[in-house]
Amino acid sequence: MKSYQSILAILCISFFYSIHYGQTKSTEEIPYIEVNGYAEKEVIPNEIYIGITLRERMENKEKVTIESQEKQLREALTTLSIPISNLSIADANADYVKVSWQKRDVLTKKEYQLKVGNAASVGKVFQELEKMKIQDGYIDHVSHSAIDSLRKQVRIEAIKAAKEKSDYLLNAIGQKTGKALIVSELENNTLTRKDLSRMPARAANKMFSDGAFESIDFEPEIEFQKIKLSYSIYTKFTIQ
Repeated sequence: MKSYQSILAILCISFFYSIHYGQTKSTEEIPYIEVNGYAEKEVIPNEIYIGITLRERMENKEKVTIESQEKQLREALTTLSIPISNLSIADANADYVKVSWQKRDVLTKKEYQLKVGNAASVGKVFQELEKMKIQDGYIDHVSHSAIDSLRKQVRIEAIKAAKEKSDYLLNAIGQKTGKALIVSELENNTLTRKDLSRMPARAANKMFSDGAFESIDFEPEIEFQKIKLSYSIYTKFTIQ
């Protein structure tokens, strides 16, 4: 009886091993094609973030307070039709300001971030800062309001490019693209833009033609350098 059970166990193990080996072997023998798909897109930034630092200062032996400067800044933004909601206290300075408000004599500076939509608005804001004798104005960074959906769009275009490449390569030898076995996003994907980190107002103005911001009503044709999104996708398809 024990001998019979041992033989049966050996037969079962052999049966399952043969099935597993056959499946592995057949999978390895499936013909396939490997291709990379690439896509890129450039967009003009429509979110430009300006850093502004207000500092208490003395003029003609009188203190120019941060409160008075902030009031002037808000009035200037209203004149330029820029929503006040676009002006916020910079996150890095928020805790400092909160503590300083308890003792107004201690408050010596206050940092803000202002969001505008185009180069023309940047120039107009810098004009107002100059009128207010505010020296600490700079372009912090740029972005786009639909940057997440744009990333998705470029990724989709990249994988479509890979499928299209596979189709025409296999068509040349009379075969067709089958199902995808592997889809992997490569590490060399990039989002590049002009480095505007902490760019001072005067330096930013040089990005445009001379005298571009001499008139408050002037709308410059020159814009910020486009943001470039590029993605590469690795794919492995079966061959039919």
